[in-house]
Amino acid sequence: MKDKIYELSDFLVNILKVKNLGSTFPHKVTFHDSCSALREYGIKDEPRILLSQVQGLELVEMEESDTCCGFGGTFAVKNNAISSAMTQMKVQNALATGVEYLISTEASCLLNINGYCKKNKLPLKGIHLADILASGI
Repeated sequence: MKDKIYELSDFLVNILKVKNLGSTFPHKVTFHDSCSALREYGIKDEPRILLSQVQGLELVEMEESDTCCGFGGTFAVKNNAISSAMTQMKVQNALATGVEYLISTEASCLLNINGYCKKNKLPLKGIHLADILASGI
């Protein structure tokens, strides 16, 4: 069963050999590598390959894009202070790039980052890679 389950960007790029979905997203963005995609599945280039083909999109790499956002399920509950500090650092790194959006393949990371930004009234919005790829379709 494991060999039949894929992360979206991995499936599109490596299985279907599709890199351009005709998407349009005229914004400056950065990318957050989720722990699960990066460490468990070894996915780093695939989302960036897809984003490079999105018309109007400017990808700006942030410092420590591969550092955890601090959510980690129960980690955020059991280690709230550490989790919050990690989220703050992730958001600061993203904001330092001057982007409008932070893209990720992991919904829980986006939930965490968006919650932090909303609570602190910060001008950054987390959005899933699938939403970017679906734009313009």
